[in-house]
Amino acid sequence: MVAAAVLLPESELPELAQADDSKKLSAAQRERLFPLICAKALAVSVSWAHAGDIDRENILRSTLNAMRRAVSRIREDGALVIVDGNHPIPNLAREQVPLIGGDAKSLCVACASIVAKVVRDRWMAVMDRRYPLYGFSRHKGYGTALHMERLRALGPSPIHRRSFAPLAPPRA
Repeated sequence: MVAAAVLLPESELPELAQADDSKKLSAAQRERLFPLICAKALAVSVSWAHAGDIDRENILRSTLNAMRRAVSRIREDGALVIVDGNHPIPNLAREQVPLIGGDAKSLCVACASIVAKVVRDRWMAVMDRRYPLYGFSRHKGYGTALHMERLRALGPSPIHRRSFAPLAPPRA
């Protein structure tokens, strides 16, 4: 899981008018926007929650921890942190506002969403070369029919979360 934080200037940024929730954009649109975001942003930060972290802590806690690390690397203490979702980031010593659907309502959050998705998709392409039978470059780790079929046929790869529902042991 990849989290990103983006600090944008307060000026208008017409170059980023197409920025939106990363899930609403095609891979080509995200790739086109990625260098523009990096060029126009005052700061960009990325953090990861790896499979082992998620298995130990759970997906929500791991996501919030990755968000905290990403935000903490941006040295703009006075900036309001807009958190995508309904949970504030724990142990963050900055003013923050959780915003459900933030990636569709805030340009900074949309840009962070795009950065995180591009970084993750590029990493999945690298993992596809390392574990070619899993089809990571096609499904990007999402629970598609192809992904489920490959898991059934091959079992989990070293990068799979063991707490991912199809891999998790049945509950008693």
